[in-house]
Amino acid sequence: MTPGSATTRGRGQARRAANSTAVATGARAGFVARGIIYVLIGVLSLRISFADGRGKQADRGGAIAEIAGKPFGAALLWLLGAALAGMALWRLSGAAFGQAGPDGKKASKRAMAAGRCLFYGFVSYSVLSYAAGDKSSGSGSSDQNSRDVTAKALDWPAGQWIVAGAGAAVAAAGVWIAVRALRRKFQEHLKMSGMSPKTRQMVTALGVFGGTSRGVVFAAAGGFALTAAVQHTPGKAKGMDDTLRSFADTPVGPWLLTFIAVGLVAFGVFSWAGARWRKL
Repeated sequence: MTPGSATTRGRGQARRAANSTAVATGARAGFVARGIIYVLIGVLSLRISFADGRGKQADRGGAIAEIAGKPFGAALLWLLGAALAGMALWRLSGAAFGQAGPDGKKASKRAMAAGRCLFYGFVSYSVLSYAAGDKSSGSGSSDQNSRDVTAKALDWPAGQWIVAGAGAAVAAAGVWIAVRALRRKFQEHLKMSGMSPKTRQMVTALGVFGGTSRGVVFAAAGGFALTAAVQHTPGKAKGMDDTLRSFADTPVGPWLLTFIAVGLVAFGVFSWAGARWRKL
């Protein structure tokens, strides 16, 4: 067997593995896991908006701690971490061989899949580490982490520009997420024809409301990072928890936080719909 044929054969095997039922199952489990995290973050945010969230973190760490405190919490965290690993593996296959859809093989789409693979791989690792007993992993405050990272970055040469660029990128990503949700771009990735008319309307409403709310949170967090860079003040950077709490400090009070919190719950439920009807 020549080296060329061996390489071709290896690529074929890798492609078949990427398109396997196991990878598809892992992806769908990952959507379920993502939905659980967002629903919990939304519920924690609602508790904060009604002054019942003392000591709670409305972020991924808070969601992990909430699960850990339930009966069979450790087992649930193992399942959650494994499901998120399945999502990372599916994104890896999309980066290597392209995703579903007419433009799924475009370089930009594959690069985005690679970035999402790294993100879900990190989240999976943090959840599994917490389940294994490393309580400092996964449940740390996103706010403190944001301030620490920002402080270190601002001390680098051209650190102010780096933080500003990162903040602008996150803010732009948030706007992009919200606009795509409002334009219902998510419908391109779902088997809409397989839904009943009522289900289609409900999934569309969840996708628009949930995706827009998620985008607003990202845009606000990016704006705070940009402010920290401009003012050279690490304390201005906010993680998800402080970003969500900042909505309660607006002139409309806790009602805006309540609205965003319900939107995050909606995005979590929309993720569960993705587990059922996503094109893989």
